[in-house]
Parts: sequence; structure tokens; C-alpha cells
Amino acid sequence: METIGFIGTGHLGYPIAENLVKAGYKVKIYNRTREKALPLEQLGAVLVDTAAAAAEKGGVVLSLVADDAALEAISTDALLEALGPGGVHVSMSTVSPDTSTALSLRHQAQGVQFVTAPVFARPDAAAAKVGNAVISGPAAAKERIKPLLLAGFAKNIFDLGEDAGSANVLKLIGNFMIAASIELMAEAFALAEKNKVDPKVAYEMLTTTLFAGPVFRNYGAMVIDRKFTGSPSFGAALGLKDMDLVLQTARRSYTPMPMAQLVQSRLTTILAKDVHDADWTSLAMGALDDAGLTY
Repeated sequence: METIGFIGTGHLGYPIAENLVKAGYKVKIYNRTREKALPLEQLGAVLVDTAAAAAEKGGVVLSLVADDAALEAISTDALLEALGPGGVHVSMSTVSPDTSTALSLRHQAQGVQFVTAPVFARPDAAAAKVGNAVISGPAAAKERIKPLLLAGFAKNIFDLGEDAGSANVLKLIGNFMIAASIELMAEAFALAEKNKVDPKVAYEMLTTTLFAGPVFRNYGAMVIDRKFTGSPSFGAALGLKDMDLVLQTARRSYTPMPMAQLVQSRLTTILAKDVHDADWTSLAMGALDDAGLTY
């Protein structure tokens, strides 16, 4: 198997990189905090000291970093030169569609293909390889990297065409819908509790019948159990970053999104209160507070 590069082994990147190593790929890993990637070295990965060092001529590098600034910081001339003509950079990060479009042009100028493939999965789902990938970019590059996505985290892959920003738009839509669902459930279960209906019974009835999707089952359980803090899989700050990007994209396309503004405000309040180790599900605390309920 070919050697691939992997940049960013955080909460989500780590299980994906681990799956690739276990699948037999030779993986060169760069992580800003080297110590966090050391267990992968014990599995057979090679740790390198720069993002560019993860690349090989004509090879593939996958990156999964926190935000637009981090993605731009690793997408240096050195990385593009290390990949060279025929190389592919797969960005799995949740970033602005505009950032992806601009980076695609920069990569293209040096003969490197840029594919966006943001991840729909929490870390446990990625580890189990039952996540979903949405991809956009050059057709040949997408075909080349599909086996890596399947080996790394994805059960399903959805192709959005060649516009580099399209996959990011869909990722932002998906994250908005998850956040809106958390708000919806927080309000609904608060209404149940205030009217002496057991919220757990309401949860079981609704999420096994009318609202039986995994978002309602999984996030609904976290809302019911009030599991808002402690070792977050997806932190409130990242959730706020994504809602900011949703509204930025909405403004650019003149798309009113009042629900996105509400969940953005909920997450801003959590960060303003400096809630320790807050998962983005902590936005549900706003509805509970408004209803005078404790958590």
C-alpha cells in the first residue's frame, strides 16, 4: 500500500488515523502536539516534525484541523511543493466554503489536487467506520481517495461535484441541523418536565417512532441525561465556530436563518459563562435555564 500523510490527530483525527494504520497503510503523521500522536507511532505510524514532511511526491495527504486559520497554516508552499504535480490534499476539516475555494486555486497552481471531504461522525462513530463523508473536487482525485475514506471512517460517501466549496456547504448545513435538533429537543423535554410528563418516557416514545433517526436518539439521550460537560467529543467553541460559518455563508447568499442565530447565541452564552469542558450539546442548557429547570 502507498504511504499517505495525515495532519491533525485530535479527538476526531486520531481514530481515523488509527484505522488507516490498522488497515495496512503506511502513515506519516504530523500533529502540532506530538505527544498526542505517540500511541499511533507504537502501532506503526511514522511521526514527522512538519506538515510538509508528511507528504510524498505525487502522494496523498489528509488533514483534519480545527478551523480555517489552522487549515491555511498547514497549506504552505512547502506542503504543496512536497506533494508536487499529481499530489492530492484531502481537507476533512469543517471550514468556510470560500476558504476551500481559495485553497483549491492555490493547490491547482502548483499541480496539486484539492479535495474537500468533511467528516460526519463523532469520534466513536469514526472509530467504528460508520460515519458519512461528503466530497467535492476533481473527479480523478475523488476516486483515488475513496478507499482511504472507507478505511478511515466512512460507511457512506456522497459526491457533491467538482466545486471545492460544495462539500463544506453541506457539512455546515448538517451541523446546523444537528444544533437545531439539540435546541428543539431541549425545549420539548423542558415542556414535558414542566407539565409533569417524564422526559425520559417522552424521549423513548418520540425517538423510537416519529423521530427515530440517530441524531435524535444519540443527542436526545445526552439532553435527557444532561451530559453537557466533561471530556467533550465536540466542544462548544467548535460548535460556535461552525454556527458562525453557517451564518457567514447565509449572509453571503442572502439566506435568513433565525434558528441558526438562536443556537449561535446559546453557544455564545455557554462560552461567556466559561462552562468547563462544555460539549456543544451544552447549548441545551439555555432552554433549561429559560424554563427555570436545573441540570
